[in-house]
Amino acid sequence: MIDLKIAAAPISWGVCEVPGWGHQLSPDRVLREMQQAGLAATELGPEGFLPADPMALTGLLDAHGLSCAGTFAPAVLHHAGHDPGRDIAAALDSIVAVGASTLVLAAASGTEGYDSRPVLDAGGWATLLANLDRIADDATERGVTAVLHPHVGTMVETSADVDRVLSGSRIPLCLDTGHLLIGGSQPLQLARHCADRVAHVHLKDVDTRLAARVRCGELTYTQAVAQGMYTPLGAGDIDISGIVTALRGNGFDGWFVLEQDTILDGEPPGEGPLRDVRSSVAYLTDVLARIPA
Repeated sequence: MIDLKIAAAPISWGVCEVPGWGHQLSPDRVLREMQQAGLAATELGPEGFLPADPMALTGLLDAHGLSCAGTFAPAVLHHAGHDPGRDIAAALDSIVAVGASTLVLAAASGTEGYDSRPVLDAGGWATLLANLDRIADDATERGVTAVLHPHVGTMVETSADVDRVLSGSRIPLCLDTGHLLIGGSQPLQLARHCADRVAHVHLKDVDTRLAARVRCGELTYTQAVAQGMYTPLGAGDIDISGIVTALRGNGFDGWFVLEQDTILDGEPPGEGPLRDVRSSVAYLTDVLARIPA
């Protein structure tokens, strides 16, 4: 097998920071199944899912043959007078402690969940953009790359929001294929034309019929996830192969993190989410193997 940076995130097993999201699986089951799927690394998941103590965290990852690809860190960036450094301090400390190099930042709305968000005025945007650059600089001083993750239900969701970040800040992007598409961006075009700003990738495939119902307000984001908006790679409507090929052709050599957000209503019998993860690993491995070296 060729040397590939393929990682996963606990959200593919339904583990999420949103209160009431669904049944939360144990770290031992999630990490064991990541190892069984042949994955090399994991993102850390929501605060409290894995141990905060560096030795305990390192030991747990080592026991499952996994390294850390980074961690997702929501932070309120648009409120003047609020220091977002406090929001991301624990996450930054954790990834430094385990030798990871990527802080995946989301511009949180300040409310729970991802089903709605306020509209920013010019002052809010100025504060958000300044905080992005400040956090990126602070992370760099600790040997970490901070990336901004456009995300449904956050202050950077739409195509216009993404353009504003690209033109108004220096921070690199986490190219999340699913959230970008649902928000109205074209992830393939970003992979082709903005590859110099992409430092981390979340690969999601999407049922675009459900995504369209989220965009028009017919379904909330949470409802769409519960109905299966995210699919195994290659089973949805996003050109995952084209995106991966474009990124690799433009020199991307970071982590491809598999994410198939799901909501569980209980402990799944049998393989459960592992079945879809195995399918996505096989699909991505095949895509990468067909890209000329």
